[in-house]
Amino acid sequence: MTHVSIIVPVLNEEAAIHRAVSRLCRDFPDCELIVVDGGSTDATAELAAAHATVVTSERGRARQMNEGARHASGDILWFVHADTDIDPEALGQIRAALTDPAVVGGGLTLRFDRRTPSLNYLAWTSNARARRLHHIFGDQAMFIRRTVFDELGGFPDLAIMEDLEMSRRLHRRGPLCLLPTTSTASSRRLTAHGTWRMIAFMQYLKLLYFAGVDPEAIRARYTAGPSLFPKRNPAMPRTSRP
Repeated sequence: MTHVSIIVPVLNEEAAIHRAVSRLCRDFPDCELIVVDGGSTDATAELAAAHATVVTSERGRARQMNEGARHASGDILWFVHADTDIDPEALGQIRAALTDPAVVGGGLTLRFDRRTPSLNYLAWTSNARARRLHHIFGDQAMFIRRTVFDELGGFPDLAIMEDLEMSRRLHRRGPLCLLPTTSTASSRRLTAHGTWRMIAFMQYLKLLYFAGVDPEAIRARYTAGPSLFPKRNPAMPRTSRP
């Protein structure tokens, strides 16, 4: 059986980390589980250490995932968010997909933990985008063949959009597949700001990225949230992923 390493980047996830890692251990007991802490100021690292190997890294999702990959021993690297629930059937489907040597990686079918017209629309468009444009985001639990990950030098060191850019680079290297099994993402941050508003905001951020705007500037805009005239408040909660 192909060895799989699950890598979970975290930052101040005290409320969610115990449930996340204990569920991953239960559903995927033969996988290596690595939690990469980006400098949490709460008990995230201590809680994760009861179930997983914990390593520390500079803050930043790309850097954390690359650090996790550096410590991983698996032939397949599987990147999972702490607030995302993974269908137990996913592991078998990942292994089956990668029996085709041409496939370089992929992701899972996205759904949300609540069902509303706006969230259903976002999940549908995200999955259609992954199938047709091969753009896979982090909440779809991206998996990558280790040899290809190393050839590409890991995730690009970007302040934001590292998952989008990685999926674009992967697609140039070989086929990506979207598996039918699901990744159920938290809708909390979307609904906190208004889902339709967040959908428009996320598209705006992607347009900025494709237009060549500095990712650090996009990250600052993302952190500020979808207000038309955002306040520069560092304590403002981070919005959902673009």
